[in-house]
Amino acid sequence: MKFYKGADISSILEVERLGGRFYDHGVEKDVFDILQSYGFNAVRLRLWNDPYTEEGEPYGAGTNDLSVTIELAKRAQAHDMDVLLNLHYSDFWADPGKQRVPKAWRGMNAEQLEQAVYDFTKDTLLAMKEAGVYPDLVQVGNELTNGMLWPLGKMPNYDNLARFVSAGIRGVRAVDADMPVMIHLDNGGNGPMYRDWFDHYLQRGEDFQIIGLSYYPFWHGLLEDLQKNMNDLAVRYGKELMIAEVSMGFTMEDYAGYEKLAPDERKGYATKPNLVEKIPFPMSREGQKDFMNALFAVIDQVPEKKCRGFFYWEAAWIPVPGSGWATEGALQYIEEKGPCGNEWANQALFDYNGQSLPTLEAVRDYRP
Repeated sequence: MKFYKGADISSILEVERLGGRFYDHGVEKDVFDILQSYGFNAVRLRLWNDPYTEEGEPYGAGTNDLSVTIELAKRAQAHDMDVLLNLHYSDFWADPGKQRVPKAWRGMNAEQLEQAVYDFTKDTLLAMKEAGVYPDLVQVGNELTNGMLWPLGKMPNYDNLARFVSAGIRGVRAVDADMPVMIHLDNGGNGPMYRDWFDHYLQRGEDFQIIGLSYYPFWHGLLEDLQKNMNDLAVRYGKELMIAEVSMGFTMEDYAGYEKLAPDERKGYATKPNLVEKIPFPMSREGQKDFMNALFAVIDQVPEKKCRGFFYWEAAWIPVPGSGWATEGALQYIEEKGPCGNEWANQALFDYNGQSLPTLEAVRDYRP
């Protein structure tokens, strides 16, 4: 497997439609051109089943249905970038705090959900193949730490969880026996959680190729924790590893104007003194760059070069009016109260005006 320098840019069509523009050293360019020029060779694209209200209103945050995914995949492949297809098996965000069943699958029993996952996965890959944008990697589920398709697939129901994940893998295999498949959890610094999850899954589930990890320094422990976990995973399971999601802030200034969060909820440690000494990188342009260089050092130390790359999460989700985390209709679906702003405005690889940041140079100069 090649080494991936990747970016998740699933929201980019929405950002561009709403007026977002991107610049490298002051020169306006297509965001794919900029990323390619700095050595990115892959994109990660999330896919939601039906990200619309029953009245047809979009959920926002990119409204990543199949048509959006295909359009982005075409742009990526036109720039010689591979595509990691990220299947959520939900109509909107799926993560450790929520794994909502798609509206069309509500009321199904475990056997019916298993078939639905298989059919959706297979049909998606066939549609992408028909469109000429077949993915290079497939991620079955998103941050499955606490399961998928709740409540039937919620932890600790390992049997149903493995049943649903395996259905997705079989759906991939029905189209392509050789497609690399990823299973992705969050909290990359939590070694005991990863061992518990994969020990249980491997007793029950279909085989796969890649263990994906999320690592956000403001949530997931120290880089030393990530290093220890990845080193253990590489030896314990013999799978390839991938940092499926990572980001780091470049500023805390003017953050409140974009993210609509209370001070104690913000992504960063300016309002969380207990984290100041634990995260040795300031939320600054140079701090973001230094963090990524430190992450690259962690990747390089994984035994047998088992870590095959990273995907920087929402590298181009700059703040433009109208593009946020969720619409009111989406909040009703995921059963949350908000906020609806762009709470990732300070995490991108472009500043609030779309200008490229120094971290892109670190990616360009990194030689794994």
